[in-house]
Amino acid sequence: MSLNLDDYIRKVPDFPKKGILFYDITSILATPAAFKYCIDKMVELYKDKEIDAIAAIEARGFLFAAPFAVAMNIPIIPVRKKGKLPGVTLSKKYDLEYAQAEIEVHLADIPKGKRILLSDDLIATGGTLNAARSLLTEGGSIVPEIFGIVGLPFLNYKNILDPTPVVTLIDYHE
Repeated sequence: MSLNLDDYIRKVPDFPKKGILFYDITSILATPAAFKYCIDKMVELYKDKEIDAIAAIEARGFLFAAPFAVAMNIPIIPVRKKGKLPGVTLSKKYDLEYAQAEIEVHLADIPKGKRILLSDDLIATGGTLNAARSLLTEGGSIVPEIFGIVGLPFLNYKNILDPTPVVTLIDYHE
């Protein structure tokens, strides 16, 4: 099945603040055919690649990674906001536009020496994914690629995520 993914991404002007155009993927989730298309494309992209697990960024990244993990019969590694995981964690602070945030992952969930696909729903500046990649590699895994449904390359995420290749299903250039 082929569809124009752009038709299923709601554009919300002036959110979360004036001058920002927000690309809302919840309209993909509300349309089973569009959601299935995304999962099917992910499987098509990675079915022949050596991927041992998928790590996903809280919260909407989980929504795409979980059905992908089931389809691929691989584990999912949740990357959460600080304070949400009960076990021994690795944590990493990173900069947001006007603040700092922190993410963490269970140390026991990171498979040593294994190849982890790192994913999120939307890739903007790459800061969160860069922090997550650092956590996974610090824990002993390899991150061969980063995947997102939507990419905003005009925010230069490739600069911060280099040299790891980034793959998206759709890009917006403004």
